[in-house]
Amino acid sequence: MVTTTPLEEQLLELAGSVPDPELPVLTLRELGVVRAVRAHGTDSVEVDLTPTYTGCPAVEVMSLDIERVLREHGVREVTVRRVLAPAWSTDDITDEGRRKLREFGIAPPRTGTAAGPVRVELGPTRTRGGGPADEPEPVRCPHCGSPETELLSRFSSTACKALRRCLACREPFDHFKEL
Repeated sequence: MVTTTPLEEQLLELAGSVPDPELPVLTLRELGVVRAVRAHGTDSVEVDLTPTYTGCPAVEVMSLDIERVLREHGVREVTVRRVLAPAWSTDDITDEGRRKLREFGIAPPRTGTAAGPVRVELGPTRTRGGGPADEPEPVRCPHCGSPETELLSRFSSTACKALRRCLACREPFDHFKEL
């Protein structure tokens, strides 16, 4: 069992308060990518950071921002380690993070769909509620809540998001894809 000291808890909170560079509405804690902080004395810290995927271009910026914030709070030596196991999953996004995504106009990833194989569908792109029982819950519009949405593009402003449109209110929106 890993024991966390009060200092490590405080430093974890500070590192986790850094905004995500691609989704600044979320902190790295809410995104679930800051995994652990280990203090070596009072002026040396090691932070474990798990990228959302191994090629994520934002990891460098995240690391620099974590280093900056911790140094501003008196930590002289900061090492940010990329930790790939266990892999990050969209299930790691906190409830607060999901709420913030919705309020920002981005449909959050559905929960509980990240485990197991990834299903690739070659059929129609429209989602109308009441599909087969093994189908994941529909992607709801973050503007009006309708489950009737269609996929416009599998990629949007970042590789983590898809572009969808609501069939009820006709508004386009990003959907944070499940991983």
